[in-house]
Amino acid sequence: MTIEFASDNPISLSEAAALPQIPRRRGGKPIHVSCLYRWATRGCRGVKLEVLQIGGTTCTSLDALQRFFEALTAVRNGEPAPVRSSAARVRAIKKAEATLAEAGI
Repeated sequence: MTIEFASDNPISLSEAAALPQIPRRRGGKPIHVSCLYRWATRGCRGVKLEVLQIGGTTCTSLDALQRFFEALTAVRNGEPAPVRSSAARVRAIKKAEATLAEAGI
């Protein structure tokens, strides 16, 4: 699934890090924005946080955080990591086809 700009109410990663719903870390400190960025780029346990780039700001949404945490919980319970969205799959296929066409294959 992807973040829908109009309906998901995007928030910046720094705003997301300050959300009271996200548990505090060691010493009662809030989660650092770099942790959210890591979740979005490298992922955690095979699950990546959905983000949307709005100008120079990387954003996510409460719904995307909910899906991310649910997927992490599922992986912890022994279920396989969720596969990418169908839209992401279509984009990957088109990119691969374009690369093959450029190579003459």
